[in-house]
Amino acid sequence: MISRRLLRVKILQILFAYFKSENDSLNNVEKELLQSINKAFDLYHYLLLLPIELVDFADSKIQLAKQKFIASHKDLNPNTRFVDNGLVKLIRENEALNDHITRHKIGWGNYPELIRNLYQQLSVTDYFQAYMDGENSSFNDDKQLIINILSKELEDSDEFYQFLEEQSIYWNDDLEFMLSMVIKTLKKFCEGQPASTPLFPMYRSDDDEDYIKRLLRKVIFNHEANVKLIEEYTQNWEVDRIASMDILIMELALTEIKEFPSIPVKVSFNEYIEIAKFYSTDQSSTFINGVLDKIIISLRKKNLFVKQGRGLIGEEDDRLVFSDDEME
Repeated sequence: MISRRLLRVKILQILFAYFKSENDSLNNVEKELLQSINKAFDLYHYLLLLPIELVDFADSKIQLAKQKFIASHKDLNPNTRFVDNGLVKLIRENEALNDHITRHKIGWGNYPELIRNLYQQLSVTDYFQAYMDGENSSFNDDKQLIINILSKELEDSDEFYQFLEEQSIYWNDDLEFMLSMVIKTLKKFCEGQPASTPLFPMYRSDDDEDYIKRLLRKVIFNHEANVKLIEEYTQNWEVDRIASMDILIMELALTEIKEFPSIPVKVSFNEYIEIAKFYSTDQSSTFINGVLDKIIISLRKKNLFVKQGRGLIGEEDDRLVFSDDEME
């Protein structure tokens, strides 16, 4: 499930901290990387749990209202459309979700104020009111409401972002991708589906865990050689004045190109250019583009990397520098 780009970003973040501290052992760094990926997978399950928590909060409000000493007609005859949401019932019954919750002991029990505030924020929205006031209820309506909640309410909640920061220093970066995966998951849910319906696995393929471990270790092992190589192609720059993030992004790109024969050069090249747009300075992607292009052309001429299988895709086109329009 976790995309290769997010895996690359996580390796970048872990290595950036590693090279700054110079204290961690390789085993500790690898352990931290795997932990950050496990935490991202936890976030996927936290987000799947969130609609259940909101429904349970709404139900508790209904039950409290019924217990009033002088309960109104509305209190005794509440609108239960939200608490009867068909999609939430399927989420609640899902065996894979419940297994992960049990094994990893995750849940929203320590954050009642966050759930209460999210529900209050949700309850005054036009789309929620329209859902509650609708004459007919369908499973598709139930599904669309939950997707709206996840896609519209969380980004506006400072309290939710505070929760993310408390749980993991990386979760703010993970949220957008994990939300997209949760929404993809829920769109596949069908009325009447069995509780055994699988969720997304942590990795998209069996190769991904080997990929992240190898890439992490190879960048560390080849650090000095790669920095020296980058210096050769940035002679008009003082290396200590080049952003350390830029150097590390280039190290990752060069390591991936040299060490992973099945990954096309252009895939590695484009991925790290895109990562640079978000994790380094404004001009970094252009700078990294130019430097990497020169280095890769040189490495190819010297036969210092070999591609095979899928990695041969695009090898007939030597062009690596793209226009701004092509890079968008």
